[in-house]
Amino acid sequence: MADDLPDTILYQCPDCADVTEHKILKAKMGRSSVSGTFQCGECGRVFTGTIRLPKKIEVKVMFSDQDVTEVTRTVLMEDEIVQVGDEFDLDDGRHVQITYIDNAEGKRRKSCPAPEVKALWVKSFDILHVKASINDYKRTYPMYLEAEPDDEFTIGMIMNFDTWDAVIHAIKTKTKLMRRGTAEARDIVRIYGKKLNGQRPEEILVDEDEPFDESLYDDGTMDLDE
Repeated sequence: MADDLPDTILYQCPDCADVTEHKILKAKMGRSSVSGTFQCGECGRVFTGTIRLPKKIEVKVMFSDQDVTEVTRTVLMEDEIVQVGDEFDLDDGRHVQITYIDNAEGKRRKSCPAPEVKALWVKSFDILHVKASINDYKRTYPMYLEAEPDDEFTIGMIMNFDTWDAVIHAIKTKTKLMRRGTAEARDIVRIYGKKLNGQRPEEILVDEDEPFDESLYDDGTMDLDE
């Protein structure tokens, strides 16, 4: 198989009647299409035909870094749908995340088909500042932890600060409040922790069946952007 021929391709399956991922079993690459035998990844249907390749679309990218905005460009595929929160790499290797999308009519959208995108507003997504609320049994301290997007935080993990340590006993993600398990930094809204005063971490972990009161960890930043 040619080096520039992908292993799979998105196409409207004749049986599923929906756009699904198809495995390319045997094919020949043309200038704007692929002819060969394909298998739907959803229903398993195998068929022979010609699939037109999506065109590349160059769009404007507005990269914001504090008070400075830099204009650059990126390439999308015409069958692509971009959404706020999507991540990608700029040509120079910087990893970014979409914060706003301007469509052709100049309106802000949370998602948009590539052909209708006028500009993507993005921010750096290489290093995140994960919010944490750490309670020492008297008051709660707002903290920030530097992490890469795919760094993982686990309930029961010990966090080391300059003068004391704390144990993670709850994690609020974009979709739920976790009382056990692991979450990636990119999905975390806030980490809740208890200061360790000589105890073992398991001695102060909150029972996941007990109600969790977020208001006990109000450090003055709880409602700013959550």
